[in-house]
This record gives sequence, structure tokens and C-alpha cells, in this order.
Amino acid sequence: MNEYEPRTVPDQKIAPGALTVWRIASLIELLLFALVPFAYWWLSATFAFLPFWIIFLIIGAWVLYGVFNVILLPKWQWKRWRYKIYENEIELLYGVLVIRRVIIPMIRVQHVDTEQGPLLRKYGLSSVKISTAATVHEIPALEESKADYVRDHIARLAREADPDE
Repeated sequence: MNEYEPRTVPDQKIAPGALTVWRIASLIELLLFALVPFAYWWLSATFAFLPFWIIFLIIGAWVLYGVFNVILLPKWQWKRWRYKIYENEIELLYGVLVIRRVIIPMIRVQHVDTEQGPLLRKYGLSSVKISTAATVHEIPALEESKADYVRDHIARLAREADPDE
């Protein structure tokens, strides 16, 4: 690639199962937020000065939050998430409202590993975590075999990019 040539958008997508995992995680979070209307209902029944009509606003906000966070946001996130591994760098593209495009030089990679939570394990997915001195970057949901390949591939390229060896 020429130094002044504009970069193309990374072409590797994450697994379609990520959409299901993200929706389930958002649904669990939404169920926890369901405690807020119940808490307000209990408080308004206990303390007479709290107006009861506010509970309808809270329930409406809870429903809107659920539609956005369970149905819309995971789909937008999944459509946007892309990555590409080059010989000298890793490029990540993600975000919905704020779009981030991150380039990680191979020479900065300290270690790379895979991680599975209970939901990712149920759907046969893994996350790849790329550690640099400053932060940890994540490719969120790949099929297990592909995540293992990506981890090993990045580790090999980082080892080759190390100027001390």
C-alpha cells in the first residue's frame, strides 16, 4: 500500500452469532432495569406525596430503552464492526454514533489472548483481546476456531515485528 493512498474499509466481519449474544445481554440488562418502575410503584404507594402518573413515564422510557438497546443497537453495532490484520498492523472499525477506526502497530502488541464468557461459550464464540502498553483492544465475537487462528496469527506477526529478535 502506498503511503498516501487512502485506506479501504477493513473487510473482515465478526460472527453473526454476536448479534444474538449482544441481544441476550441487553435483555438481561433490561430485566434488571425493570426494577425501577417497581421501586417507584412501591415508593408512590408508601409515600403519598409522590405522583402516581410518573410511573407511566418510567414505564414508557423503559420500553423505549428496550426497543433501542435490545433490537436496534445490536444490529447497528454488528453491521459496523470490521477488522483486518495486515503484516505490520491491525485495523479495527466500530461504533454507531461515534465511529472509531483504530490502527494497532504490530510492534506495539505485547500479548494477545482469547476470552469466553458464558453467553459466548454457549454460542461457540470467543473474543480476541490485543494488549498494548497503553490499553487493551478487543475483537468481540468470532467463531472459536477463527478466534484461535486470529490470536495465533497476530502473535506470530507481533513476534516477527519485534526489533529485539
